[in-house]
Amino acid sequence: MSAQPQITVVGLGTGDENQLTLGVWKKLQAAGAKPGALLLRTKEHPMVSLLDHHGLRYETFDGIYEANAAFEDVYEAIASESLQRARQAPETELLYAVPGHPMVAEKTVQSLRERCAQEGVLLALMGGESFLDQAFLRLGFDPIEGFQSLDATALSAADLNPRMHTLIGQVYDGLTASDVKLTLMELYPDDYLVTVGHALGVAGEERVREVPLYELDRVEGYGNLSLVWVPRTELDAVRNRTFQRLEEIVAILRSPEGCPWDREQTHQSLRKNLIEEAYEVLETFDEDDPDHMREELGDLLLQIMLHSQIEAEEGSFTVYDVIEGLNEKLIRRHPHVFGEMTAEDADEALSNWQQIKDEEKRQKGIDPEAQPLLSGIPREPPGLMRAYKLQKKAAQVGFDWSTLEEVLPVVESELEEVKEAIAKFGKAEQQEELGDLIFAIVNLARFLKIDPEEAMSDANRKFFERFGYIERELRLNGKSFDQTDLQEMESLWQEAKKVLKKQSI
Repeated sequence: MSAQPQITVVGLGTGDENQLTLGVWKKLQAAGAKPGALLLRTKEHPMVSLLDHHGLRYETFDGIYEANAAFEDVYEAIASESLQRARQAPETELLYAVPGHPMVAEKTVQSLRERCAQEGVLLALMGGESFLDQAFLRLGFDPIEGFQSLDATALSAADLNPRMHTLIGQVYDGLTASDVKLTLMELYPDDYLVTVGHALGVAGEERVREVPLYELDRVEGYGNLSLVWVPRTELDAVRNRTFQRLEEIVAILRSPEGCPWDREQTHQSLRKNLIEEAYEVLETFDEDDPDHMREELGDLLLQIMLHSQIEAEEGSFTVYDVIEGLNEKLIRRHPHVFGEMTAEDADEALSNWQQIKDEEKRQKGIDPEAQPLLSGIPREPPGLMRAYKLQKKAAQVGFDWSTLEEVLPVVESELEEVKEAIAKFGKAEQQEELGDLIFAIVNLARFLKIDPEEAMSDANRKFFERFGYIERELRLNGKSFDQTDLQEMESLWQEAKKVLKKQSI
């Protein structure tokens, strides 16, 4: 019966030979006495000098680092080479030695854990002191206060929690430190104090330096044994940039100790606020003022948070349920991004979206084919927008005019009916006919491929600016509206059209 291949992974610790466990040292001595039995992930580690001093034989994977540009490719190549070597000599226990602890920031070991089980290779692990142990000792913080360990090569602002001590390992060089700095600046002030540690616990090589964040990539000496410590904080300047703080503030506002106005609000009382905030966001799109847009987007987000908090208090759902549902929907309705489906253009992507939306309805027991065609149009949008959507939906099944020339007489006809209603009928009939005229004008806008809401918005803006011009000119002439007449205002209106048109060119 042939022997089963075996790989044993040991940790070389942080670099202090006094911290190396006796069990690991015995394994290193035994493997180092056999050709090809001891493999090191890298020679760039203080413990290698101890191996050299005792004449232990080893091979390293440093050549793989030089042959591959991406770290992920390096890790997989090392795992593959280790497995191949173990299969070639199944009678020999292959010892793979890594810096620190095998289960701390060692992706090659994670890869081996997955692949050894699949490929019939025994895998054993023996611990060693990790960089975390020395960080706790040398930097002097207690991880029980809240602690997270992150990889510099895959750091994202979404990973950061300012209420936890954060240790960032794998800060191999100045370029990686620069990436870390920029990511941390998404949350922390530029002058926030962080600590850089090189070779913690290694006698004669350890260096610890506290620097403001903006100087992080100016520190010299980054290498395989470097890390960055970001101390935990309760500073408002930091916490106010987190979603968790927003959720906390809204919950406080709605609490018995919070704001009387916020406590009294309901979904119904906040309806108009939600609509108004949405329109205030829209106004910022034409202003070229990012600061104002940021403020108004925040006001709109507050409305979503308030409605979510009201439901959280009822035990229905929380804002995290809202986020979960949105994330799942976005992934589900974009199979051309997150799945196997393809979409060559926007129209095809929209078609995919509609098919998936229909399937979601079927899963809820709703037959899309049995639903009224116009049932999917919300009741709440402004009149012009809803008219546009109703017409567009009806046009999909052929209920539409064929050409622009057919639409123009309809508008003229509806205008005549308004005139007739004014001459012969009361307010109810006049309102009805006026509504028909506006509906026909929306149809005209659709055939001209003009959004009626945008056209109306432009008209409102022009009126606002021209009327403002009249008011300013009267004031410059020492007049108020009570001291002028329609003829003068009409003259200023025509003047405003010319002046403002020149300014816009």
